[in-house]
Amino acid sequence: MELLHLRYFVAVAQELNFSTAARKLHMAASPLSRRIKDLENELGHRLFDRDTHHVRLTPAGSALLPIARGVLEQVDSIQWRLDETARPRRTTLLLGVPSGIHPDLRARMDALAERVGDRFEIKRWPGGTERLVDAVCDGRLALTLARLPVGGDPALEQLPVMSERLGAVVPRDRFAGRESIALAELSGLAYAGSPTAVTNAYFRGLDQQLAELGVKKRIEIGSATFDGVSEIVSSGLAFSISMLDPRSPVQNHRLDNVTVLPFSDFHPRLETGLLWRKDRAHGGDLEEVVAAAREIFAEPLHT
Repeated sequence: MELLHLRYFVAVAQELNFSTAARKLHMAASPLSRRIKDLENELGHRLFDRDTHHVRLTPAGSALLPIARGVLEQVDSIQWRLDETARPRRTTLLLGVPSGIHPDLRARMDALAERVGDRFEIKRWPGGTERLVDAVCDGRLALTLARLPVGGDPALEQLPVMSERLGAVVPRDRFAGRESIALAELSGLAYAGSPTAVTNAYFRGLDQQLAELGVKKRIEIGSATFDGVSEIVSSGLAFSISMLDPRSPVQNHRLDNVTVLPFSDFHPRLETGLLWRKDRAHGGDLEEVVAAAREIFAEPLHT
């Protein structure tokens, strides 16, 4: 018995029509009929009842059908089973992701995951920049995106991946019709910084810079979220500073009476980098991933 005989039998059993089965097998009906008869002679059982109008499986044919399908499935799976055995096992890597990552940056993260997908499965881990960087240092995370600057740990390498323009988050009714705003116009409002969960060295430095430029009043919002900051701005008590690009996910937290305007005399930008440990990249377990990241993020994104 040959495998082809089983394939012929399964084809006829599925179609219950020799002419239709023959067309699907790219052969004539008469040789197909002879092959089925050869199989029946070899097995010693009639597999089909045939007349001029109908083809039906016999009890022996019905019993053979699941067996034949199982044999063919096993044979057809040989190639991919061998390929799976020879393919290196995928390693799971955790990639840190701070809040408010731009969709264009997420698209590049997806491209990186796809590029190294044969050997690595990249899963994202959320958190604040400083905790994410600490997790890279102690090996809990393989890599992380981080809001720059971060501490100058000599064990780490960083690659600039995105620069985002920031604007003033202000009450819409107070600055209706405006296309930009000067820093001095915000003197009557307190500054509400970023939520505690995302405060990092950059935003602490920004707060210091604003103080030096004459913005003295502050509103402490403790554990408030982006929604909380937007609520305070909407009420007319404060302004904040955030990403200017309308595609930024942070924009999803804006209330109706909140808008974001570019500064006319102040040009803050938020820089984001990709960080990893040097010893894991140079001859280490992340060498392939870091090489792919350097290609994908070769040109930093700008908004």
